[in-house]
Amino acid sequence: MAVDYKALKESGFMRQIQKNLFSLRMKVIGGNLPAEQLSVIAEISRKYGKGYVHMTSRQSVEIPFIKLDDIEKVKADLEAGGVNTGLCGPQVRTVTACQGRDVCPSGCIETYPLAVEISERYLNRQLPHKFKIGVTGCMNNCLKAEENDVGIKGCYLFEWLPENCRLCGICIKACKKGALKNNGKKIILNKKKCVNCGRCVKSCPFGAWKWESGYILSFGGTFGNTIAKGKHILPIICDKQILFKVVDKAVDFFDKHAEPGERFRKVIERVGWDEFKAEIEAAYNGS
Repeated sequence: MAVDYKALKESGFMRQIQKNLFSLRMKVIGGNLPAEQLSVIAEISRKYGKGYVHMTSRQSVEIPFIKLDDIEKVKADLEAGGVNTGLCGPQVRTVTACQGRDVCPSGCIETYPLAVEISERYLNRQLPHKFKIGVTGCMNNCLKAEENDVGIKGCYLFEWLPENCRLCGICIKACKKGALKNNGKKIILNKKKCVNCGRCVKSCPFGAWKWESGYILSFGGTFGNTIAKGKHILPIICDKQILFKVVDKAVDFFDKHAEPGERFRKVIERVGWDEFKAEIEAAYNGS
């Protein structure tokens, strides 16, 4: 009986170098796995693999050395344990995320809920090639947003509230870019130096900054056979509906123009950054 390796790969079973052995990728969204699922994965690795799991570079978990003859039994055990296999093949891949504002003091956005929303929006959407989306919570960029086809980075937009400020200088010391200065009467912000990290906001003990969270988007990043940093072509986005309109347009652009096996960066370069930018800007402006 012929083995449909393509279908197996799309359901998370990837061929190993050894004949009839597979490394099984789990579905992990935003780097979070419930403890109950971890127990199921551990048991399957002991029962059908070699008793260990591999942590991938994109926050997934793989169980190596699954036998071809055991695949259906593994699927049944996974389903019984409430665990889903990962996304492989030509589609939007597992969305990665750091811990974000819910855990990290530097975080500017809630990353995991956003990763879940993105995953649910694009789940199982077939595309000409793989498409990666990563969410990082702040300018520390732990998830390296610009390495993704679409990268989302959290930031703060803010303004100084003189009526609350005591000119204590704590925010100036907190700013790593030297973007703030005290002239003796007020705090002056140098917007050219500011990277919107929000350290000034977080450090202030007197509530002297009015702020809101924002998203910095990058497009066309890749870190495989071709290495390229994603480009920033839009202003900071604060409205999540606009964020999704823009990401929708990026995915649609890829789906419309890509040839089979062609990565997003190559598509943009072939079609033209000017055309891509025009469509992205139209989505940003609500067209």
